[in-house]
Amino acid sequence: MKTRETIRDLALLAMFAALIFVSKNVMEFLPNVHPVTMFVMVLTFSYRWRALIPIYIFVFMIGVQHGFPLWWIPYLYIWTIYWAVSMLIPYQKIPMKARLILLPVLCGFFGLAYGTLYAPVQALMFHLDFKQTLAWIAAGLPWDAVHFFGNLSIGTLIVPLTELVLKMKKKYTA
Repeated sequence: MKTRETIRDLALLAMFAALIFVSKNVMEFLPNVHPVTMFVMVLTFSYRWRALIPIYIFVFMIGVQHGFPLWWIPYLYIWTIYWAVSMLIPYQKIPMKARLILLPVLCGFFGLAYGTLYAPVQALMFHLDFKQTLAWIAAGLPWDAVHFFGNLSIGTLIVPLTELVLKMKKKYTA
């Protein structure tokens, strides 16, 4: 019985990885607007530690798709940071009305923080000093703002999708 659940969960997690990958590619026409952070949060609230499986399948697939370019390197840690912050959120203890506001806003702030989180690798790759790194972050703020609003709007799906996944998990493990 446990083996069947494990196989089913692994298959679902692989499908989520494919869904994240495809949805990001479908949204490429809108720069910095994609559902990846929303899916990271949904999977973290639903699968906890096992959410890292689809996250890193997605990261690997992006690397394969683009030939593992230098800009891909921050993917190795940025999504882990988002996952770790999401792990700290006591999803079940937050009242539903608060979840509906708090989680999309947090998702939006993840988008706003993306350029800053990306900056250390950028600084190392291009030998930027602290002042140049800050200038690089400042130059990217308009794109991070777009990322904020994109994540904020897509983040409205966090609660309904998390509730759906949790309901499905409960139904199929009972």
